Amino acid sequence: MDLLIKSLVGFGVGTLIGMTGVGGGVLLLPILIFGLGVPPLRAVGSDALFNFATKIGASAVHLKKGTVRRKLVLALAVGSAPGSYLGVSFLVHLRNTYGNGVNHFITVAVGVLLICIPTFLFFQKKIEDRAAAKPPTLKSLAWTSLIGLVAGFLVGITSVGSGSIIIMLLLLFYNFQPKVMVGTDIVHALLLTGVTSLLHYRLHNVDFNLVGALLIGSIPGGLLGAYLSTRVPVPWLRRILCAVLLATGARMLMA
Repeated sequence: MDLLIKSLVGFGVGTLIGMTGVGGGVLLLPILIFGLGVPPLRAVGSDALFNFATKIGASAVHLKKGTVRRKLVLALAVGSAPGSYLGVSFLVHLRNTYGNGVNHFITVAVGVLLICIPTFLFFQKKIEDRAAAKPPTLKSLAWTSLIGLVAGFLVGITSVGSGSIIIMLLLLFYNFQPKVMVGTDIVHALLLTGVTSLLHYRLHNVDFNLVGALLIGSIPGGLLGAYLSTRVPVPWLRRILCAVLLATGARMLMA
């Protein structure tokens, strides 16, 4: 029964990802913490590994189709890898200093992100319309690495934001075709979540049984979501989902 419940959660999350494109971390982490009762620190590590596994196939497809800007991926990774290390190290410091207080910190941090990310998504179209249509320069690549550093730190402490936050910030400097922005973002997210999950694994913060059960459901769920995305009013679904995430974020801040 436990396996079935976790697989159904994975199926639901996978379906929503396939339909709306909203990141897995921002959808799954609150369910793990409040729905399944997973301790926040273990939920972050497990969620990072789940996100890594779900991005392998999509990254391979984008690389094959040539919809990835490798220079941007490298520039992001230069910042995000050490950023993730700093984030996970910060959690270690909090755990050593405050014990279980680290779980409360994670809950608050995720709550803040669950308010910020849906807010960004509400205004995504306006942000895209004002995106800078400039080719990569040394200066923009330096800013890209800074974006990676900030995002890596956030992913290290919450596992949330490996895709949604980065793609929004990249729009401040680049205006590639949407498929190129998505492909670049996904391949970098694969690297970032891989590094983050490895760091959490070394700290015994990953529940492989949980991740396996979630993946059993999320893979067919993602296929179903992709199929339904052309048959349901996705913009309205995204708005409803963002409203739910905002309410969830507020709930986590009051916990």
